[in-house]
Amino acid sequence: MEFGFRIKKVWLASWCLMLSACGSGVEHQDLHDFMEKARSQPVGEIEPLPTFNPYETFKYSAMALRSPFEKPVIVDGESQSEGVSAVEPDQNRKKEYLEQFNFSAFSLVGAIARDGVLWSLVEDGEGDVHRVTVGNYMGKNHGKIVSNVESKVDVIEIVPDGKGGWVERPRTLTLRENN
Repeated sequence: MEFGFRIKKVWLASWCLMLSACGSGVEHQDLHDFMEKARSQPVGEIEPLPTFNPYETFKYSAMALRSPFEKPVIVDGESQSEGVSAVEPDQNRKKEYLEQFNFSAFSLVGAIARDGVLWSLVEDGEGDVHRVTVGNYMGKNHGKIVSNVESKVDVIEIVPDGKGGWVERPRTLTLRENN
């Protein structure tokens, strides 16, 4: 046991000797010269941050108008008189949750039957899935579901005709196939 103690003492003494050799003697004169040279140089100036004009917000007020990415509504001029329409959305009706999304964001992801009622499963474009059936409303253009089957949902939207009246526009959601 005393032999192991002697080895530890020798090992400890050799480490102390090596550490003391590193710290004494040479003082890294080249490093000190470089630091003095760097300190003697003139200090540079930092440029001030550039000023930017504040961002002007823009309020988009054409939400009720037709999206420029959708097909235009074809209106038969003979069947409707100027600015008068038999179709009109019910402005007093309480809006449903899915009426805050654009119709183009929706996708049909499935269907379930419960208590004899077929419910279609619609994704709102933000990752949430909602169940809807005939009579529910969806989309920003007063879209009412008029029929649903397992693979598609038919919706009738009421959109402005550009002449002060309203016109019905059929829309369809079909089941999205995962390949």
